[in-house]
Amino acid sequence: MHEAAQARVPAQKRKVLRHSVRGQVLDALRAALVDGELVPGEIYSGPALGERFGVSATPVREAMQQLAVEGAVECLPNRGFRVLSRTPRELAELAEVRALLEVPVMLRLARTVPEAAWQALRPAVTATAEAAAAGDLPGYAEADRAFHRAVLRLAGNEQLVQVAEELHRRAQWPLPGAPRVRRADLVADAAEHSALLEALIARDLTVVESLVREHFAGS
Repeated sequence: MHEAAQARVPAQKRKVLRHSVRGQVLDALRAALVDGELVPGEIYSGPALGERFGVSATPVREAMQQLAVEGAVECLPNRGFRVLSRTPRELAELAEVRALLEVPVMLRLARTVPEAAWQALRPAVTATAEAAAAGDLPGYAEADRAFHRAVLRLAGNEQLVQVAEELHRRAQWPLPGAPRVRRADLVADAAEHSALLEALIARDLTVVESLVREHFAGS
């Protein structure tokens, strides 16, 4: 990787406020990962990103350290951070693990959760549909996680929610060289959330399992 790559930063400038700077920088970097602005294989320096966000390099480095823990980047001493690349096999493995974790939980919830609790999730479904219609990839990724998080929280196991959230986030990082996700694909994915909610309300276990597995495989 040539040294010029160190100076590259996401094309879209994301402003951050002074309060909760580290958290806002982390959110902005996560959005840039999903949106493909942080390119797999390229190196980014803390000062360059800090200048882009209008903050010092310190909160950027702190946020990048968190992304390293999450497996999104690796730290290069005295150089910066390289965005890690993944393979289609790794993406397929993530889908398999997510299905192993979430399918049994959703089937159990479908048998036990009252309809009123499912109806309360309709705004979360609407949020995914609105982000998809707008072609807002980072916004859709966040709404997608929020919907799955809300479903799994009905199981009353916060450890489950946290593990599933981490796997879900990893599954949203694009593959190297992959074309940008089309708006039509986002709309179709959002429609699966609506279909899943209806199946959960109807306690149709066969449809629930089929939809969840297909949803993960297409993520």
